[in-house]
Amino acid sequence: MSATITLLDKVGELVARQLSRTTSGYEPYAAARPELVAMTIRPADVLLVEGARSKINSAIRYLTQSTWSHAAMYVGLGAGLGERNGEPLVLVEAELGQGVIASPLSKYDTFNTRICRPVGLTPKDRVSVIRHVSERIGYAYDLKNILDLMRFFLPNPPVPARWRRRMIALGSGEPTRAICSSLIAQAFESVGYPILPEVRRVDKASRREILHIRHHSLYTPRDFDVSPFFAVVKPTIETGFDYKNIQWDRNPAPERDNTG
Repeated sequence: MSATITLLDKVGELVARQLSRTTSGYEPYAAARPELVAMTIRPADVLLVEGARSKINSAIRYLTQSTWSHAAMYVGLGAGLGERNGEPLVLVEAELGQGVIASPLSKYDTFNTRICRPVGLTPKDRVSVIRHVSERIGYAYDLKNILDLMRFFLPNPPVPARWRRRMIALGSGEPTRAICSSLIAQAFESVGYPILPEVRRVDKASRREILHIRHHSLYTPRDFDVSPFFAVVKPTIETGFDYKNIQWDRNPAPERDNTG
């Protein structure tokens, strides 16, 4: 078994390097000012990231039908994860090619991001969620997930919508491996906080519904955005937006000559 896992790891690492290569320039459309993000984000918030233009991020965006291709958890200074190059490490994330790591918030200064906040999370559970992800720093990235995603690049017909979540959620299932969204989903699952539970009718004649826990491997970055239990927090608005203070450019750019 160990020899098989080692072979999968080597193949996965090779594929990961190829899929992580940037395919074209990345340009954020309206990234929030970094200082406003730092002022707004709180411990246990989920930071969604629109990834750079790489093959793997394109696959994730297609399979999830969403712009968000990565998720990290903000754990704050209280987690005591130290510093790197003079910057505090306040994010925990599962990074392709690196595993579960701690990162500074400035890592995503030039990316489109979204803050998703668990509403009503108790102080005790907040500490538990943060501890859960922090204790997993050093875990390996689930490279079998990358091998599963390779199917997206095969010359086959487009993936049916009902299969997309299953494809993005596949992996080895080993407790010491993680992908970005499953790492965070496990943390919230450990304290019973919902993300996108399955809703099933108790019986056809009844309107009563019961929530079923969705396995953590079936979560994607998009789910934190659409979850009814997470608030979308926009730093520009939270820190006092006033449209009257916008400095508009009153000199429109000249029209292009499209006559050829």
